[in-house]
Amino acid sequence: MKPELDTRYASDEIVTHTGVRIPARNARAAADIVRLVDSEPALPTVVAIDEIHFFASEAIDAIDALLARDISVIVVGCDIDHYGDLFAPFDALIPRADEVARIHGTCARCGAPSTHSERLVAATERIIVGGKNEFIATCGACFRPSPRA
Repeated sequence: MKPELDTRYASDEIVTHTGVRIPARNARAAADIVRLVDSEPALPTVVAIDEIHFFASEAIDAIDALLARDISVIVVGCDIDHYGDLFAPFDALIPRADEVARIHGTCARCGAPSTHSERLVAATERIIVGGKNEFIATCGACFRPSPRA
């Protein structure tokens, strides 16, 4: 699953910045995730959701509904925003998780493991769909938070 808003590389695939492609279904809102799972011919055993932070706290009810059906849920997303603040729904997901794996990129400035996504463009929205021209990966030491409006 992926947010319908994320059309950077493909509308029906999750595509990494390095070009890896995985077929995906689009969800306009978090509630659509459960509806899409229910529309499958057979109930899946695992549901993966990309860019979970696009759904914010609304994702919690959908994830809880899937877990109640004994469906394993894997989520991927940015846990810290461009201001350096925790993104919802990670504040609620981390305590619910059986396992948390924090994947690191490489800091664009010093080469250390990255933990932040630094916004390169001015925008007032908390979430914008962007790629290498709008964001860079940085470590905590090199991270420059966006100025608050």
